[in-house]
Amino acid sequence: MVLISKYLVPRGYVGITIFPFIFLKYNYLKTNATLVNHERIHLRQQLEMLIIPFYIFYVVEFLIKWVKMKNWYKAYHHISFEKEAYTHEKDLNYLKSRPFFGFVSYL
Repeated sequence: MVLISKYLVPRGYVGITIFPFIFLKYNYLKTNATLVNHERIHLRQQLEMLIIPFYIFYVVEFLIKWVKMKNWYKAYHHISFEKEAYTHEKDLNYLKSRPFFGFVSYL
């Protein structure tokens, strides 16, 4: 389910996925198929990791990369979950053929 909330989406971002919801900053973003697909990939990742472990893994991986790279933006883009989502966000059929634990190949 896609909801609109400019307060839940962090500054500098236009969307965030918190299972089972996709929060977008502005209503017009609902029509952005690439963005919605990116967030749906995150929904699948969260579901297959049983939700809470996803968030733990995401934060730990981000912190490790942030310490290593000393750059928030680079660290964020090098998280395995984000690599998978950005790589396949334009393929609107990706979730139909996505392998289970598809993000593992981006570690």
